Amino acid sequence: MIAGLTGKSEMIVKEEDLVSQLGDIPVDVLSTPRLIQLMETAAIKATQDFISTDQVSLGTEVKIKHLSATPLGMKVTANALLKGVEKNRFFFLVDAYDEKEKVAEGEHERVLVSKERFLKKVEKKRAG
Repeated sequence: MIAGLTGKSEMIVKEEDLVSQLGDIPVDVLSTPRLIQLMETAAIKATQDFISTDQVSLGTEVKIKHLSATPLGMKVTANALLKGVEKNRFFFLVDAYDEKEKVAEGEHERVLVSKERFLKKVEKKRAG
């Protein structure tokens, strides 16, 4: 994996993406959790063509600033730039823009693991 890879993910803000869906919060703008998911998707897209089918990248850290609100119906685009790789860890710069302005910026870390080993660990945990 080499630094410099980029990924992009887009969405139109829908009802299920709103802060008001998180509980008794009467605010109809894009929620931070959904924005983070969009940025993680951009990071996944940056590296997906370079990861073998027996491996999976998993998010391990997110540090973002949600800078501006995005209303229902507006398009949001997230970008990820792979800034570095250390062994099986990927470090991304991420940002997001709506149709008017930058709405978020930050950093995201992912780790590359064996898909089989990871799924076995999850199954063992589920089984108790």
